[in-house]
Amino acid sequence: MASNATTPDDHLPRAERLARILERDGARCVWCGRPVGEGLVAATTEHVVPRIKGGPSWIENEVAACRRCNGRRGHRTPADWLDECEALGWEANPAAIVAALERLEGAIARRGGQRRARPYVASQLRRLRNRPW
Repeated sequence: MASNATTPDDHLPRAERLARILERDGARCVWCGRPVGEGLVAATTEHVVPRIKGGPSWIENEVAACRRCNGRRGHRTPADWLDECEALGWEANPAAIVAALERLEGAIARRGGQRRARPYVASQLRRLRNRPW
């Protein structure tokens, strides 16, 4: 039975959470492909499903992004922002976004709740899976 129980990852300090995401996904911005974490490009955690759209603050809903992309995306859907990134000639990583949405879908199934996020995740997965990347 699913529960809304938190996991230890939900309460990690910001720096440790970012380190785990970079280890899991690689040290590149999922939207533009720039290396992040060291040097001039600061790494941030980006909510794939924005909080304002019902996305939880779970590590399964976060990917690595550079500060520029995180700020410019705003509340656009992942599919819409990927379109914009590709139009700009950036080396976006659609497979990483699909993987993040699938991770989040699994986490929601296990933990329960997230009534607003469920249809958002499902619609984004439909849109992204039907594209020829």
